[in-house]
Amino acid sequence: MDKKYHLSLYLTVLVFFASLGSQALAFTDPLDVTALHDLYKALNNPSLLNKWKLDGGDPCAELWTGVYCSESSVIHLKIPGLQLTGHLGSRLHDLHSLKHFDVSSNSIGGEIPNGLPPNVTHINMAFNKLNQNIPHSLPNLKRLRHLNLSHNMLSGPIGSVFTGLENLKELDLSYNDFTGDLPSSFGSLKNLSALFLQNNNFTGSVIYLADLPLIYLNIEDNQFSGVIPKQFESIPNLWFWGNKFNVDRNSPPWSFPMDSLPIRHNFSAPPTSQSSAVENYPSNDIDQKHKKGMSPGGIAFLVCGLALAATCAALFIAFRINQARAARHNSLESTSTMHSLPLSTAREFSSTGPEESPRFLAVSAPLFLGPRRVPPVHAIKTESTIRRKSFSKNCKLPENVTVYSVAELQLATNSFNEDNLLGKGSLGSVYKANFPDGQFLAVKNINMPSLSFDEEEQFMDVIRISSQFRHPNIVKLLGYCVDHGQHLLVYEFVRNLSLADALHKEIYKPLSWGIRLHIALGIARALHYLHSQFFPPVSHCNIKAANILLDEELLPLICDSGLAVLRPLTSNSVKLKASEIAISNAGYIAPEHWEPGSDNTKIDIYAFGVLLLELLTGKTPVDGSRPRQEQSLVKWASSRLHDRECLEQMVDPGIKGTFSSRSLSQFADIVSVCIQPEKEFRPPMSEIADSLTRLVQKHCMLKTGGADYPEVDPFERSFRSTQTRFMGSPTVSYMSA
Repeated sequence: MDKKYHLSLYLTVLVFFASLGSQALAFTDPLDVTALHDLYKALNNPSLLNKWKLDGGDPCAELWTGVYCSESSVIHLKIPGLQLTGHLGSRLHDLHSLKHFDVSSNSIGGEIPNGLPPNVTHINMAFNKLNQNIPHSLPNLKRLRHLNLSHNMLSGPIGSVFTGLENLKELDLSYNDFTGDLPSSFGSLKNLSALFLQNNNFTGSVIYLADLPLIYLNIEDNQFSGVIPKQFESIPNLWFWGNKFNVDRNSPPWSFPMDSLPIRHNFSAPPTSQSSAVENYPSNDIDQKHKKGMSPGGIAFLVCGLALAATCAALFIAFRINQARAARHNSLESTSTMHSLPLSTAREFSSTGPEESPRFLAVSAPLFLGPRRVPPVHAIKTESTIRRKSFSKNCKLPENVTVYSVAELQLATNSFNEDNLLGKGSLGSVYKANFPDGQFLAVKNINMPSLSFDEEEQFMDVIRISSQFRHPNIVKLLGYCVDHGQHLLVYEFVRNLSLADALHKEIYKPLSWGIRLHIALGIARALHYLHSQFFPPVSHCNIKAANILLDEELLPLICDSGLAVLRPLTSNSVKLKASEIAISNAGYIAPEHWEPGSDNTKIDIYAFGVLLLELLTGKTPVDGSRPRQEQSLVKWASSRLHDRECLEQMVDPGIKGTFSSRSLSQFADIVSVCIQPEKEFRPPMSEIADSLTRLVQKHCMLKTGGADYPEVDPFERSFRSTQTRFMGSPTVSYMSA
């Protein structure tokens, strides 16, 4: 009996000390834990929130889904697209260190809580079922920079809830049921660069928006009335039709031409910040609770032994927690796309100051550079993966297409190591692959969720068509891999220099006029090939300078031809990245781009016209740092293309005076027809390519006295040089679409 008693007592004390050790090592701020408990309960205890609990637990140490911490504080909470229901609870205000809060693309209802995280900078509640109105406590969020409440059921007049939000940059209230006039507090948003109010029932004047530093403004499909402020003339991206303004469509209220209005487009979400969550688990000393004394007779020696055992147990628990932290760090490097982490370290879409807390940027920079590796491949073959492999084998593809295994591509890319990363874009990341035979290729990892059989068939059809492209100005697709649910495309390797880099980075000398003409002609011939050699015609749908690579001889090659149809099949995190890239490249988008049934070949022609303007002026299509009337390149240049004096002033200073005014005028004529706002007036790509061919031939004859191609002058040779005085192109440029 005594032995059983002592054994029972020993186990009891061991458990007691182990629990004390666990509590002593608790990591997360108790207020944060309580707030997450309340949110979990309010969301109806969803099973997809892995490791979340109604009571107890340690969110930072236990890797709760969507929870990202710095030291003991929760700083990012990102749980989008998880089919969550319920409401947002009443304890969010206890998350004092939270910066990013993303619950978008769920089915969350109820009101927006009156108490929101006090130091939050980014809030995304888009695509839910939130109702009522914006809480009047919003002005308390002094650090708020991005607010997206679009696609909900919010209604009623908006009160003066924007007073004091001087840091707010992007605001999206579109696709709700707001009514009444705009409150005067809109006028206090002095740093607002993007505002989306479309598809509501707002009434009255928009005068409070007149003096805001807006680059994007969409107020379409409301009940606004009165006069359109003249200040709207200088907004580069403006949508205002579908209201009751006192304006004749054929006679705008200002002298600004209506050449690019209306642009039917809606950005459902503003771009995210460049900063990423910081995962940092330093040793944290928390006072251990006092142990209760144990005084049964005759067991003093046993107590000493139990104390030693409890210490060992606590050390074991600490060891396991450290293992969990290390696993957390490694897993986030390989699977961060599952949590919609920002994928770009480039500057934010808005051209204002940095984050308020420099210490977060300083710590996060080396840790979070986006996804670097393909998730680890498991040996288990599910039914879906077997079905994919069998389908890929049965699909009739050209004989010159190579089917690779994941193992081959992992070996060639050093397990998709970040040292092999060439760039990231709207469809995924691209890696340099060095194969055992010495061949260098480029591997594009398209991040897709589990696809249905029809979607998998669509993917294979894209491979079948894209692998047929054989044109000197199109990057060749050489192979693919669909093993284990991966979707990898293998391309020929082109040196990592994009036309965007060559035009806009100061480390490169300006391209000569002759080289620019040859680049334009090569792109035109490639687009003519896509539009005319296939039925139905293949449209690129993402022509821009960053998608044009230049080889060692400055021959242009278009990336990602034929891949536009895959965007709807990509994961939510990739779509988020695509929306950010779309905003940053809005200057290439044709007015009719988002209208159903649009002719996508005409969209390519418009984008090509913008690219020609870029070659002519050396300016990017949209630049918020330029004077307001010049921020949109097309709007600024379109009315100046037929004014000889203005046209000469538009030319890139690096090539000014190196060609005749007649050549300049003919080039401007080609640009003008390409960027016509009405697609019916844009000629087919065949005519544009012919016009550029004649222009190039005339330039060559003038320069060489009749030779077909001019000898490259020393100036152009220096640009092509591989000497160390010319820095390599930044990795983010490669295959950026």
